[in-house]
Amino acid sequence: MSKTVVIDGNEAAAWGAALSRPDMVAVYPITPQSSLVEYLAKFIADGRMEAELMDVEGEHSVLSVLHGACLAGARTYSATSAQGLAYMFEPYFRTPGLRLPIVISLVTRDAVSPQCVWGGQQDAMTVKEVGWIQMYCETQQEICDTIPIAYKVAEHPEVMLPANVCHDGNYLSFGVARVDLPDQALVDSFLGEKNINWHACLDPSRPMAIDPLTGGTAGGGPASFVRYRKGLCDGMQTALKVIVEAHEDWGRRTGRYWAPLIEEYRMEDAEVALVTIGSMSGAAKDAVDEARLDGHKMGLVKIKTFRPFPVAAMVRALAKVRAVGVVDRAVSFGWNSGPVFQEVLAALYHLPLRIPAMSFIGGLAGADITVEHFARAIDRTQRLANGEMAVGPVWLNEND
Repeated sequence: MSKTVVIDGNEAAAWGAALSRPDMVAVYPITPQSSLVEYLAKFIADGRMEAELMDVEGEHSVLSVLHGACLAGARTYSATSAQGLAYMFEPYFRTPGLRLPIVISLVTRDAVSPQCVWGGQQDAMTVKEVGWIQMYCETQQEICDTIPIAYKVAEHPEVMLPANVCHDGNYLSFGVARVDLPDQALVDSFLGEKNINWHACLDPSRPMAIDPLTGGTAGGGPASFVRYRKGLCDGMQTALKVIVEAHEDWGRRTGRYWAPLIEEYRMEDAEVALVTIGSMSGAAKDAVDEARLDGHKMGLVKIKTFRPFPVAAMVRALAKVRAVGVVDRAVSFGWNSGPVFQEVLAALYHLPLRIPAMSFIGGLAGADITVEHFARAIDRTQRLANGEMAVGPVWLNEND
């Protein structure tokens, strides 16, 4: 039987992990993730979660020990943020190439320097090209539900890739809300029998080389490396279909149907649209509602799955609008814009007509993005639709 609790986003992630029955959890605390791994340690100590707990000396070791466990056939989990993710980067970069279906929560945080321990999405956006699946959550309930879904996707035989479930530091990590915890039997049935690492399971009676050197003729040469890379890309694209299927299955079992790739909000007749990602989307929806009351045909597209990027879904959603405003909680230094903005621009290239777009950046270092901020973004995007030139990026919190 399901249970209703009032918890913060980090505890919601801990429950999502516990219900997924990982065999090994490796942890190292870092703000704003720290309480998440503390919840996990308590669950294990109290007997509510049956897993090996590895409390190691740093994030590099966190993921390294999970590599070994996953290669031995274990379901594995961890969580990190910002500088912890940076310290983890060497094994993090290696994980998708090994096709290890590890799930890690990224409690997103802005990056140093200047010194900052507050929420943002710079950490997750910085590693978007490494080869991990990335799903972003808007609410505490979505965090809890998305972690079992991430395991279902990551462990699919045609995917076999690691997954990050991202939730915004501060706003979701410490924000408290009602969460309906699904029944353990329901999650067990949803995930099915564990079959974690069928492709290369370490076994003393069946020795094998893992991650061989591919350079030169002895290692198979560049062609062997290309096959690895192409296979990883194929797995990513297959994940788009599997993500949709997993969300539909979860919805049938729980009655909670989360948008698997993107969520379209009031887009049926929209002439102008905002694109958002993560917890900011609630305030953005309120701003869209207010614009609608004033007679403006506004809509919103919220990104749930950022990697692999849902190009086809985004193109369908934006095909009929006259202008797009993209709100980011991170910066693309190379483009002087938000990183999500660049992704949307690339998707818009697939349309026969050019749709003008603008980049808005807000919520850095834990700053709030209010309904008033979104109203300003809506007004500027509407002016863009009416022929004004795009400028930008627009820094929403610059004068706060």
